[in-house]
Amino acid sequence: MKPRLAVRSVLVHHGKLLLVNAWANKSSRLWCAPGGGVNAGHSLPDNLSREVYEETGLRITVRQPCLVNEFHNPKNGFHQVEIFFRCELLHGELHDDWQDPEGVVSKRRWFSRMETQKINIKPSSLPMLAWNSEFGYDPLEPIAY
Repeated sequence: MKPRLAVRSVLVHHGKLLLVNAWANKSSRLWCAPGGGVNAGHSLPDNLSREVYEETGLRITVRQPCLVNEFHNPKNGFHQVEIFFRCELLHGELHDDWQDPEGVVSKRRWFSRMETQKINIKPSSLPMLAWNSEFGYDPLEPIAY
């Protein structure tokens, strides 16, 4: 199976990292950075701005890449390569009643650095990276639910 390309936002605002639920299954406790699949013919930053708006209602400025992550599902061969970009909030506020048009994201929340240590978050390197200026690469890992 051909790898899927996705983009994700590393957005820290007032010392808190923006995360969304990773699965449409509302009982899942897995959190990830907002973002999603890339549409051909649009730049990576344009795709990311669209995805973050759809999932959160926030408008962002996309800055430099800061992490490449890849994961796969050995059961069905799904393989995704994600490029994470540092972002800045332009405007907007999180609202519990915001509706993701794809129906995947139902929760969105700002997490402090300490709070990220107590939740299930993928990739696991994201909290460390969010508050540092390094560039990271997470090699292929099995998908987590």
